[in-house]
Amino acid sequence: MTKKFYRTGLTFLFCTAAIASGCGRKTSSVQQQNPIPAEQQNADAAGFKEFSDRVNDYVKLHKSQEVLLPKLKQTELPEMIAAHQVALERKIREARANAKVGDIFTPAAVKSFQDVIESTMQSAHGPNVDATLKQAAPLPKMSITVNEPYPDGVPYTSVPPTLLLIFPKLPDEVVYRVVLHDLLLLDLKANLVVDVIPGIIP
Repeated sequence: MTKKFYRTGLTFLFCTAAIASGCGRKTSSVQQQNPIPAEQQNADAAGFKEFSDRVNDYVKLHKSQEVLLPKLKQTELPEMIAAHQVALERKIREARANAKVGDIFTPAAVKSFQDVIESTMQSAHGPNVDATLKQAAPLPKMSITVNEPYPDGVPYTSVPPTLLLIFPKLPDEVVYRVVLHDLLLLDLKANLVVDVIPGIIP
């Protein structure tokens, strides 16, 4: 496990274990109500590591396809930028033609995301996270498909900042998004759904 990974993904998880040595004394009452056993902390760290490795592999694929296209300039017209996005989307889709749910969000990763989401929702931060999610614009019932473009005209729901702080940090090419109760991994440049965890958001 790298130092970078610990800094970006698991501060929330490991603060409980550090209470005895002085970390988080002001919030120890909340954390003691929702203790995460050391064994589960290790499992969550491993799940997030597996997720980050899969994300990095995807980004390598993204870059290998993007380099095949003419490089965009800052002065390009909007329609040329849109055409570049469509071309990149098609190349990535072809390169991962057999992509399916769970390729990036592996079972171990899903369990890690479930643990930190549940712990956060049960903590003092839970009401704020819930309020942020409820402020989002209502979304229509829709079908999200891995390795397909995100539907035009459908607004994104931002992931609450509290959750972003404890989720693994992502490369610039991809972002987290919430759609109804699903957590998406979205390729920004290609507007492509990379993977999804259905029903994980309360």
